[in-house]
Amino acid sequence: MLDFIGQASKKYNFEDKFKALLVNTTRGMQRHLQEGFAGLPKGCFIQLEKKAREYILSNIRSTLGRVSGFATRLASFAEDTGERPTLAKFLEYYHLDAREFYSKTSFSRLSVMTGLRDDFTEPDEKALAKALARLCTIDSRRWIAFLLGVLQAKTAIDESILNEAERQMLLMTHYTIWQTTLPDSGFNTLADSIARLRQNPVMLEEIIELLRYRYEKIDFVDQAVELGFDSPLDLHCTYTRDQILAAVDYYTKDRRPAMREGVKYLPDKQLDVFLITLNKADKQYSPSTMYDDYSINEWLFHWQSQSTTAEHSPTGQRYINHRKNGSRVALFVREFKNDAAGAAPYTFLGLAQYVQHTGTKPMSIVWRLERAIPARFLKKSNKMIVG
Repeated sequence: MLDFIGQASKKYNFEDKFKALLVNTTRGMQRHLQEGFAGLPKGCFIQLEKKAREYILSNIRSTLGRVSGFATRLASFAEDTGERPTLAKFLEYYHLDAREFYSKTSFSRLSVMTGLRDDFTEPDEKALAKALARLCTIDSRRWIAFLLGVLQAKTAIDESILNEAERQMLLMTHYTIWQTTLPDSGFNTLADSIARLRQNPVMLEEIIELLRYRYEKIDFVDQAVELGFDSPLDLHCTYTRDQILAAVDYYTKDRRPAMREGVKYLPDKQLDVFLITLNKADKQYSPSTMYDDYSINEWLFHWQSQSTTAEHSPTGQRYINHRKNGSRVALFVREFKNDAAGAAPYTFLGLAQYVQHTGTKPMSIVWRLERAIPARFLKKSNKMIVG
């Protein structure tokens, strides 16, 4: 039991204390305080009186929730640690979530604000600062290693020597940074997209530093998944919606079609892509999209189809008979629609095989994964666990 009595110093870090209890969620602390603590271990709860909740919210907003709070910490970093501040040391020492930090500012701009570096002017600073929050979700060793090689190279990229997976990783990178097609971004080639980064040397160096930091933070074994085509998507890695759709060629260099539902069948690749959000809120989803999705155990996943999918329809039969027909089903799962920095990314659980189903319009299907769900993610996806 935790009992907050009296008014703590304004420098007291309430956020760290709550985060220690919320190891299985990516939601922002302010949202937890306002809407409830959905990420607590089973059997636990946090109850705050209104006045205490308001005080803690004020504390968080005045410290880590604003750029001024980050600036205060960076300005005192050398005194607090006796070391020269770097991005990695700053994030680690103050237990900062990189994505949450980058939703507010960049390390380069914060360093200017605190007098740790000279001011700079670069043509794409604003766009690249926003892109950093999306880049810091990357946790595929293969993709990061490829990107570091490309970004640190002294010569321009020769796209003709890239294999298909490398070409897709470049396209994923382009959409992660610029968020639109090559023509709409003003580029003719993917090499042009990367070359533009070199016109922003300060921000480029920060991107490289962030990617190195992300690589060192990877604490699981990622591996390639056989999707039936050369693909950069790696098992149990995290990807945004844009990155997934670029990786499977639904997005191309000059085309970025809309995808309103959480399912997409790619007939040329014989692949069904499921983008699954586990915890849905009424204000974000209509009754027809409040599907019941969760892991039964580390191997089995319960998924509910769209409300219009009948078991005897072409789509329903494709799901049931996918092995016989040579098609594959790939599951990408996230806990919430949004996290502290905006739209939350998905974890790639790999390929799944049909086991059984009940009902129609919608169909409730049980899928068996080819690889077990890691324990760290199972706690998020299995609402049946009690412990």
